[in-house]
Amino acid sequence: MVGEFRGLAGPYAMLRPLNGGREWQADPADLRPATPGERMRAGVRAANERARAEAERVLVPDLSGAPQGVPHCTACLLLVRERRKARVTFDWSAETDVNVLLRRHLREEHPEAGDGGAD
Repeated sequence: MVGEFRGLAGPYAMLRPLNGGREWQADPADLRPATPGERMRAGVRAANERARAEAERVLVPDLSGAPQGVPHCTACLLLVRERRKARVTFDWSAETDVNVLLRRHLREEHPEAGDGGAD
């Protein structure tokens, strides 16, 4: 394992992962400097872990409900009308298509509206 030396605690050396985290103890007699290849692999692993953690923090939009149009927007009103027609005829595929188009329209034309009510 590659770790960052943090200091001595009694008879033990304290190390921690390169990307931070919980320290561990090691016998100083068992330690040696990491080779350049080991340092590079550990650095790449740490960068990947940081990227993965950052990706997990990104909020996933809630797509469980239908997006709502912005009042007084003709394009929004037309898309909502198309969605109603699709629902009345039980055309779930068309309803989904309209929801995708409405979400895209809201994102591009009404960013100030935020999530449009459901994204």
